[in-house]
Amino acid sequence: MLQDKIFYLIAHYGYIGIFGTLVLGIIGLPVPDEVLMTYSGYLISQGRLSYVLTLLIAVVGSFAGMSVSYFIGRRFGYPLLEKHGRKIRITKEKLDHTRRWFKKFGKFALTLGYFVPGVRHLTAYFAGISGWPYRTFLSYAAPGAILWAFAFITLGTYLGKHWLAVTEAIHKYLLLVFVLLVLVLILIWYLKRKPKANQA
Repeated sequence: MLQDKIFYLIAHYGYIGIFGTLVLGIIGLPVPDEVLMTYSGYLISQGRLSYVLTLLIAVVGSFAGMSVSYFIGRRFGYPLLEKHGRKIRITKEKLDHTRRWFKKFGKFALTLGYFVPGVRHLTAYFAGISGWPYRTFLSYAAPGAILWAFAFITLGTYLGKHWLAVTEAIHKYLLLVFVLLVLVLILIWYLKRKPKANQA
């Protein structure tokens, strides 16, 4: 089972295993990214990995994968993905869905796309296909990588031995969980801001 092999790689090769599997997962290979990072968080809770170093490696690895996807999209364009995407589980249906999503939400698709299964792997390709400057791509993709890695590694660290059951449940409803989290944060920001506005 692929998931078990990934656990083995991370448990035995540590940071190198995290970096390599994240790069391959972002490019499009069937690597369960959220599970990978919460498992890394679990290893942190067991004292086998450093929280700061794991977070840094995860951010660099995920962004490296996104950059590879960006340059593939910029160099070869949509026809390459349409023709060969199935080899790395990128179907035409996923391509069409992400292209519509990318056109609708534009630059924020790169940041939020990390939290949407099936979209995370494709937004960087479309940024490249669309001819974005790399600096623009960087400014929107990097915050997404940081937020995504921080969320799941921290989750795994606090869940400890319960990490797998909770992660599998979250993975099924990831987009809904993310939207609810954003709404809660907006509500908290509004409630904190309201007294200040009344005082003024």
